Amino acid sequence: MEALKNDRLIRALRRQSVDYTPVWIMRQAGRYLPEYRATRQRAGDFLTLCQTPELACEVTLQPLARFDLDAAILFSDILTIPDAMGLGLSVHEGEGPRFARPIRTAADVAALGVPDPEDDLSYVIEAVRLIRHELAGRVPLIGFSGSPWTLATYMVEGQSSRDFARIKQMVYDAPATAHQLLKVLSDSVSIYLAAQAHAGAQVLMIFDTWGGVLAHADYRHFSLEPMEQIIQYLRADPIASDLPIIVFTKGGGQWLARMAATGCDALGCDWTSSLGQARHQVQDRVALQGNLDPAILYASPDRIRAAVAEVLEDFGPGPGHVFNLGHGVTPGVDPDQVKVLVDAVHELSRTVT
Repeated sequence: MEALKNDRLIRALRRQSVDYTPVWIMRQAGRYLPEYRATRQRAGDFLTLCQTPELACEVTLQPLARFDLDAAILFSDILTIPDAMGLGLSVHEGEGPRFARPIRTAADVAALGVPDPEDDLSYVIEAVRLIRHELAGRVPLIGFSGSPWTLATYMVEGQSSRDFARIKQMVYDAPATAHQLLKVLSDSVSIYLAAQAHAGAQVLMIFDTWGGVLAHADYRHFSLEPMEQIIQYLRADPIASDLPIIVFTKGGGQWLARMAATGCDALGCDWTSSLGQARHQVQDRVALQGNLDPAILYASPDRIRAAVAEVLEDFGPGPGHVFNLGHGVTPGVDPDQVKVLVDAVHELSRTVT
């Protein structure tokens, strides 16, 4: 494989020195970009866009043509694994994802199998290979998966949820069933991420979007431990073991010290956490990623630059910071505002050597 021309992300994730703080943005390829909207329209629907490797590659690379980003992230959907399990995923504009056959009983869980990434999810693995080839070493490629808990919430609820009543009822009334579901998902995510590593991903990220809805004691058992099992699997894989791993629990600032003990290399932080306090919590054992409020991108350029400076100052001097939003960029954002953000990170964090 080709050498990286820009390895700042890798170096920062390994807490090595960099000449400026690397930056990428969650959901950097998305509806706020007119070129993305045009490609999605050409695809016909969202799932076709995700499941066509050439189109997934195209939209992955689009933000890199606009912004001086330090990483590409695979364009895919968080629900690829449950879709491959045969739950009947559909995604309609303005409605979010829905499953025709949600998981509700122990029998439903027992019927689930672990998808084969090279077969059932071959479109994702082929997209990784294609993107890596097209990047030609320009920046590293981030592969990802949803966390077992996050995938389980959608599979049991059948769609997005505000109160997570069904999955929490399973946790409280049928914990053995919940744990069995999470075990199947842990195995599936482990194999899926390893396959992405073998196909060319250079960083792996676990998105625990809904871990923050769990009660304090439940987070450890139903969200953190499955992610720890995945990391242990990846650390034993001959290819994936060399890749930095990022774990991000939205709303999980109170658990950062526990998360740092999983064996990951970096933790994502949302905007409700102080990076300075987070560094103290994790005692600089891992790198930190984040954590600008995505809504700042609706503000003036001067305010965006000031907010960037505040985040950089909050993290403070020393290695181990990857700049990002605290969650994904939202569809109504002006792309010019994203350029202000990216350029400000590089300019304000640059060190004189």
